[in-house]
Amino acid sequence: MTNSKGIVDSDTFVLSVGGLRIAVRNTGSGDPVLLLNGMSRPMGSWTVFAGALAGRIVIAFDAPGVGASETPVVPYSMPMLADIAARVLDAVGIEKADVVGYSHGGAVAQQLAIGHPTRVNRLVLLATACGVGAVPGHPRDVTRTLLAPNRATRWPRPDPLGLLWQLLAISTWSSIPVLGCIDAPTLVVCGDHDRAVAPANSRLLAARIRDARLITIQAGHDLQKPGPAAIVAQLVDQFLDSDTSMTGNPARRGRADFQTEYELAAGPTLKGRPMPPAE
Repeated sequence: MTNSKGIVDSDTFVLSVGGLRIAVRNTGSGDPVLLLNGMSRPMGSWTVFAGALAGRIVIAFDAPGVGASETPVVPYSMPMLADIAARVLDAVGIEKADVVGYSHGGAVAQQLAIGHPTRVNRLVLLATACGVGAVPGHPRDVTRTLLAPNRATRWPRPDPLGLLWQLLAISTWSSIPVLGCIDAPTLVVCGDHDRAVAPANSRLLAARIRDARLITIQAGHDLQKPGPAAIVAQLVDQFLDSDTSMTGNPARRGRADFQTEYELAAGPTLKGRPMPPAE
């Protein structure tokens, strides 16, 4: 195994999973939320988003080969990455958490909800796709957006082998056959001009997950940038605090409450239906 370059700060500890060192951060208090990073991005990529979440325990970790976590000498499959996420919850003493996954982390989040359904309370999928069978993005934008750090960030470039393992995981996995098995109430968010992971992928996820709703915001793929991250964090906060069931009378009340709150905040597209923007 090789070490991935990264910094371990005072809020971070190192967990051993099958002999692999995984850097984990656990901060705050309240209801727990697990954040799953985008491809090649360390847990520090959640700084703006996590800072906007109030009254929650925020758990994040560097995936194998990223940030301060170790790079394995063999590839990890998507189910193996989801198993690591479950082990992280074990390590911080959390039985069940709300789970937020961005891009590649959204695929891990889907697999966690499929393979470890009792660990997922609510599910949030940001700018992500189903893996094999997804609508492809523009190659240039995929390379620039997914594989290179944002100009505003300061995290190091990814370990090449770790990046290769992440690419192999997503390119040999698909959630399409099992999306209907996801029971967790789910919020799917995408940017309307995302050229790396086309919005059609979010529409597919929202259509196939039984208890899901879709929100489209005016943004590209990088929903972790300061501007979009603040908006998305507000949406996620409202979703996690709402009555999110979509069946029966409570569902209709919960959906209406969430819709009204979001409409006042930003004026979205919900389940593909345009809503009038806020005044």
